[in-house]
Amino acid sequence: MVAILTSLLLLLAVVVVALPKLPQPFGREEMLSVAGKAVDEVLSTKPHTLCSLILLTDGNTSPNTVFMVLGQLTAPWDVALFEVAVDGQDANMTVAQLSRVVDKVRRLRQVSWCVTVVVVSDDPAFLAAFAEWSLKGRLLVWTTRLLVVTRLHLPELHHLHKTLSRMNAMLLILDDGVGSNGCSLYVHMPYSPRGAQELRVATWTPHRGITLTTHLSLFPDKFTKLFHGPTLVVAGEEFEPHIALVEIVDKTLSETLFTGPMINLLDIIAESMNFTYRYVRPPDGSWGVKQEDGSWTGMIGMVGRQEADFGLGPFDISATRAEMVDFTTEILTETARIMGGRGLPEVDPWGFLLPMTPLVWLSILTALILVPLVVFLLSSWVGLRTTNKDISSSSLNMFVSYIQIFLQQAGAVSPDPWWERTVLAVWMIAMLVLTKSYAGNLMSNLAVRYIPQPYQSLRDVLDDPSVTMIWEIDTSYVQYFEAMESGIFREVADSEREGRIMYVRGAEFSTYMNTLVSRGDHVIISEDRYQRVLKAQEFTSTGRCDFYSSKERVMPFMSAMVGQKDSPLVPVISERIKSVTQGGLYDHWTEAYMPNSTSCAYPPTKITVNTSLSIHNLWGMFVVLFGGHFVSLLVLIFELLSIRQLHS
Repeated sequence: MVAILTSLLLLLAVVVVALPKLPQPFGREEMLSVAGKAVDEVLSTKPHTLCSLILLTDGNTSPNTVFMVLGQLTAPWDVALFEVAVDGQDANMTVAQLSRVVDKVRRLRQVSWCVTVVVVSDDPAFLAAFAEWSLKGRLLVWTTRLLVVTRLHLPELHHLHKTLSRMNAMLLILDDGVGSNGCSLYVHMPYSPRGAQELRVATWTPHRGITLTTHLSLFPDKFTKLFHGPTLVVAGEEFEPHIALVEIVDKTLSETLFTGPMINLLDIIAESMNFTYRYVRPPDGSWGVKQEDGSWTGMIGMVGRQEADFGLGPFDISATRAEMVDFTTEILTETARIMGGRGLPEVDPWGFLLPMTPLVWLSILTALILVPLVVFLLSSWVGLRTTNKDISSSSLNMFVSYIQIFLQQAGAVSPDPWWERTVLAVWMIAMLVLTKSYAGNLMSNLAVRYIPQPYQSLRDVLDDPSVTMIWEIDTSYVQYFEAMESGIFREVADSEREGRIMYVRGAEFSTYMNTLVSRGDHVIISEDRYQRVLKAQEFTSTGRCDFYSSKERVMPFMSAMVGQKDSPLVPVISERIKSVTQGGLYDHWTEAYMPNSTSCAYPPTKITVNTSLSIHNLWGMFVVLFGGHFVSLLVLIFELLSIRQLHS
């Protein structure tokens, strides 16, 4: 009796294990077995020889069914199979296992040319967990196709809307109403209003195959033209010449309005993609940097936290910011320059040296030494001199004669040989041309006023402890030099501890220009185009060019718009940006926005005046005069002491 019961129990166990693997009537057959051909036709719409297929199940699909369906695939897929068993497991354990599987799938997707992910499940909890972790784990990007296969009805799948609407995803539902073993294919349209139904784009039956029910194709590019015309939130802040805040006359209106080249670009993007927009400004008025606690400020933080759909910018592209947001294609390349106040016109007190270059002065001094020396050596050693003058007296007189001619002084010169007369005549002609040229250039230089522009590089600024740098708060420039561990930018960061850096908002630069920068002890370091705007505005209001930009350009950055991480809006917006920039429209808009932008592009560093000379203009010559007298006095004292020493 015991043996019989044991045999019955063993038989029952075998039946329980084998029963799920036996063929079952429709409605109880394994879902993938019923929908296998439909899945194959859907995946074959856009096959690629380098694509991979990742199949994810909840453990309710038998291996036989999986291999049978995979063997029916017509596309050249490389296949990876992942299973997360949900039956008989704790929910927390299932979520933990699913998170690990999602991480492995993401790694596989990153090393694959292209990927299609097929998720098969009738468990709402499993699908909800997958939807949550696919977003948290950054599993899918727009180039990855996702196909969810289920028997669940649409109302049971509302929790998948957020995931499927922003991904290149479709929903395949086994539908008895379509026909025998039929299926319906649905697409979740992005930014659809609350309560909107999923869009059925196709049906499938074993006899007719796939039949499209709309103008959309399978896996449609649903972000190229947004179906529902939504209103998107755009993070923006004033940043001329790209964005300018429009002054609202009616103070009762709370709406923020901008104008400028970036708004022109945004209007083109909005019209072509079928959306409207509203602005949101960052509370701190900054672009955004990463804090020590890992949080982000400004517009970068708003977009990264999904408080805005994308940021207008343009934002400088950096690896640090790429951790929080995605960048579109670049709009422009920008560099920073130093802007300082131009000094008052000054006369160079050493201007009497300027008519000739240092090389010319050196050549004259060399000629004054060599020419008399060569003439004296030829006269003495070769024996061509006819008189019997003392050699030392002759050499001294000869040297003095050449100096007298150079200084245009009268003197008695009586060279004996004809060749000495020839050398002396050539010297006189050369000195005549030289002194006349010097006199003419000197008269011109005395009428010139030099305008100081002392800071032409970061090194010039750092070497002057009296100057303070003004930077815009929370920008990529600031984050860049604060992250440096050596070099000149490390010195810039260290100067903050010395109180030599001020951080202000970009809109406040114009205020500090007329108060601090014009004094000469502060400089602004910002983007070149923004400085052109500031100088153009100053010229428009005053008619003067009181500020200059340095010759050195530092920290070049490419600038772009930003979107949420893995947002499908980014590649679509990038295509629009590329069309505008390649056509030269953005540069045209920028130049048109800056009237008088070239008026102060190259301000003169010298000006000519007609005025009387003062001691302030000529004190350099008096320094030479009194310096020469002082040296003469020292020589005289030395000679007197030498004579007294000889007579004692």
